[in-house]
Amino acid sequence: MEDKEMTDKVKTIKQQDNQNMVHKSADIELASASDTNAEEPKRLKQLETGSRAEKPKKKNNIQKDEQKNISWHKGKIDKEAREKKLGQKGMVVWFTGLSASGKSTIAVEVEKKLFKKGYSVYRLDGDNMRFGLNKDLGFSEADREENIRRIGETAALFADAGLITLASFISPYQAGRAAARKAAGEDNFIEVYVKADLETCAERDPKGLYAKAKNGEIANFTGISAPYEEPENAELVVDTDKLSLAESVKKVMKLIISEIN
Repeated sequence: MEDKEMTDKVKTIKQQDNQNMVHKSADIELASASDTNAEEPKRLKQLETGSRAEKPKKKNNIQKDEQKNISWHKGKIDKEAREKKLGQKGMVVWFTGLSASGKSTIAVEVEKKLFKKGYSVYRLDGDNMRFGLNKDLGFSEADREENIRRIGETAALFADAGLITLASFISPYQAGRAAARKAAGEDNFIEVYVKADLETCAERDPKGLYAKAKNGEIANFTGISAPYEEPENAELVVDTDKLSLAESVKKVMKLIISEIN
């Protein structure tokens, strides 16, 4: 009888131990599931952010200006892609010369011909730009330099967009024209020197500016009271003393077509 009672007690203890183990195992599984659920949002967040902090930084040639806290934000469409879509080369054709030499007149005709041929073209003109972007500038040497700097950067952006950009400005200083060339890039810039002697320009004088300058009514007037530095290595010289408008336009068109195709 005692042996039987002992055996029953042992069985009871084992059953209790088994039940305790089952409960503990269930508790562990629940805790594990709880921990997994708590960590899941963190893992999802890491997947969404791509664990940026852990990714190695790629080397690039992004322009930065640490003093101004700015850096160039590069897009996914470049000049080559835009040129391919437009079927032409984006470039700057820079007309320089004295007032009344014929820069704007030639540029207007060239723009019209290029447009009729199906090219995407835009013209920037000296007077026009002073109605808007450069209306805060006068005609001092410093203001004229800033005028050309802004135009050079603007023309470069238009060329980067794939447009044939015709810029007609007196741009009297070699340094300003060189800066405009640099902004656009050597391969994207054509300098056209629209040449005419001072006497011819003064005779034409469509705006009456030379007469005013000679009378002292206009200060810092190029050719009269301010210098003009002739281009030394222009890609094209158009001498309007000798050439008609049609002949001048033909020369410019020939050069542009050879460059953009």
